[in-house]
Amino acid sequence: MAIVEVPTDDELLDAYSRSVIGAVDLVGPAVVKLDVATARRGRRGMGSGSGLIFTPDGLVLTNAHVVEHAERIEVHLADGRYFEGRAIGEDPDTDIAVVRVGGHALPWRMLGDSRSLRPGQVVIAIGSPFGFQHTVTAGVVSALGRSLRGRSGRLIDNLVQTDAALNPGNSGGPLVTSRGEVVGVNTAAILGVQGISFAIPINTARHIVSQLLRDGRVRRSVIGIAGQDVEVPRRLVRALGLTQQRGVGVSQVIDDGAAQQAGAMVRDVILSFAGTAVAGIDDLQRLLIDEAIGLPQQLVVIRGDEKRTLVVIPREA
Repeated sequence: MAIVEVPTDDELLDAYSRSVIGAVDLVGPAVVKLDVATARRGRRGMGSGSGLIFTPDGLVLTNAHVVEHAERIEVHLADGRYFEGRAIGEDPDTDIAVVRVGGHALPWRMLGDSRSLRPGQVVIAIGSPFGFQHTVTAGVVSALGRSLRGRSGRLIDNLVQTDAALNPGNSGGPLVTSRGEVVGVNTAAILGVQGISFAIPINTARHIVSQLLRDGRVRRSVIGIAGQDVEVPRRLVRALGLTQQRGVGVSQVIDDGAAQQAGAMVRDVILSFAGTAVAGIDDLQRLLIDEAIGLPQQLVVIRGDEKRTLVVIPREA
């Protein structure tokens, strides 16, 4: 009689399942649950969210709205330990905040690079919705370069749109690739709409974190536009002798803003600001620093088939 070998569980797992499991094994231990006691205008409340320990000395990356008006923060680890946390700084304009937590031998996961993300790529959201730890949802990158109006009223540009389900408590948790690379911070789900979620690209988050650690806040300049990453048509790259193939497409020009006064128009493509090439929204945001406030800066754009140089005077946000 022939002996039939029964396949093991590992053999039954397909490549997709193995990649998700592997990513969760790598990142999951560093994902924390935040219980936040709030006080605002004499009213007290409780909230919760998720976060990621991203340094060995206990810095936690999360959403600004998770720790907004925090009076007390408890950080719960996956191994059952919990510690008091302290908000280092928060930036409502990008919904990014940093919390410090004490403790020994803390699990942590290094931040990755979101520039390599592509539509259709598998991504995994890890968080603690409804108080459960290590709830995992998987999906794909639906689109890049989305804009969503944040709680501060400012458009958060260049968001990653995914169909990985987010629930209450997922806010602040990491968005990771199948290789376990942290590429985003889950920030919001549109209520009443199925299958649409958003994450802040980790490259944007890293830039904000550096300022929060240095100053405790983000002081920035603005030029009064909304935009998204775009490809420059190859014919224009050749015709204008450009050294870059990407820029920022202007989708809105704020009335009476600095860009409007400089002559910027919708459908312009920004190539550089203050003499530095701009290949996307992240690049432009990095250049709109406090030192630029009130100082004339060159803004090079493509309009139609021409390259033009405008002079813009950034204002303080």
